[in-house]
Amino acid sequence: MSGGVDSSVAAALLKQQGYEVLGVFMRLGTPNGVGEAEEVCDTTAVETKSHKQGCCSVLDAVDARRVAQALDIPFYVLNFQQDFERVIDYFVDEYNKGRTPNPCVRCNDWLKFGKLAKYAEAVGADFVASGHYARVGVGADGERVLKRGMDHKKDQSYVLFGMSRNTLAHTLLPIGGYDKAIVRQMAEDLGLPTFNKPDSQEICFVPDQDYAGLVRRRTPEKFAAGAGEFVNQGGQTVGTHGGYQQFTIGQRRGLGGDVASAGGGKRTFVTAIDPATRRVTLGEPTDLLRSGLIARQANWLSGRVSPGQRLPVMAKVRYSHTPAPAELVIEDVESFRLEFKEPLSAITPGQAVVCYGGLAGDEVLGGGWIESAF
Repeated sequence: MSGGVDSSVAAALLKQQGYEVLGVFMRLGTPNGVGEAEEVCDTTAVETKSHKQGCCSVLDAVDARRVAQALDIPFYVLNFQQDFERVIDYFVDEYNKGRTPNPCVRCNDWLKFGKLAKYAEAVGADFVASGHYARVGVGADGERVLKRGMDHKKDQSYVLFGMSRNTLAHTLLPIGGYDKAIVRQMAEDLGLPTFNKPDSQEICFVPDQDYAGLVRRRTPEKFAAGAGEFVNQGGQTVGTHGGYQQFTIGQRRGLGGDVASAGGGKRTFVTAIDPATRRVTLGEPTDLLRSGLIARQANWLSGRVSPGQRLPVMAKVRYSHTPAPAELVIEDVESFRLEFKEPLSAITPGQAVVCYGGLAGDEVLGGGWIESAF
């Protein structure tokens, strides 16, 4: 329970369905004082006049406790502070490698459906439930499958692809079959104090959204060593930068006036980042197009997927991306290739890529982490 409307309604629905519900708030506040935190990418986050930007503050914990009291369920706060450091270290390390991380997916894998799942097992709970907009169903083989949320605008199945098949078998997603507006109405009808709390998808440990600043503070020597050149598609120097960690594929803003003027008035984007040479390559929108990608650290939730297969899928290359048709080529248990029917823009190393299949194209087959694009 994050103290937001989604997890509040999820708890209420479970109680209505006859489950014995225990409310749990994950305290992820970081030792360096970045801030109190709960679930990194939970859309139940808060931003009000009395809240700091981002999610999972002390006030969110208070709201979660208020909801638990309203529902008359036990409420616990678990201190995962030290474990959360792993997520922040991963975040910083990826930027230092010239990649763009996704801490939301890692936090779900390592903490909510990792460490928290182990806690649930230890206290004798049969399931871990959350307020994610995704669904758990049953496939043709009788195995549990993960599906997109019915509200595709809020669908969060992308950030859940990394859980294990065993974890999926012990997961409940009560609000995945509802639209967001209906969830809010249910919260109001039930008299839950969180019914009108605004959503936020800010990363809780970067409340000012200055990603580069966090990398600089955590690893000042590596950031300083990242200073280098902006080059055009022909490799010619068109400017300098203070650290490649400030950039991501497809970025347009924050490149500097000199670079903008060198573009001759054309729209200029980051098309490649090379941490070895510290060069950041710039180009036009067409220079961002790629026809495929290579992914590693594959995780398959479907038993129908195995090495050597070629399957038609719909694939998402980032959280906000609309799934695109592609052919999935599974090379081995760890890696796969995707070949898209139409080129995609700004396929970014370090981001997760998730593959969907099934008759309706809404079943999460699995996914991995983008290594490179071609």
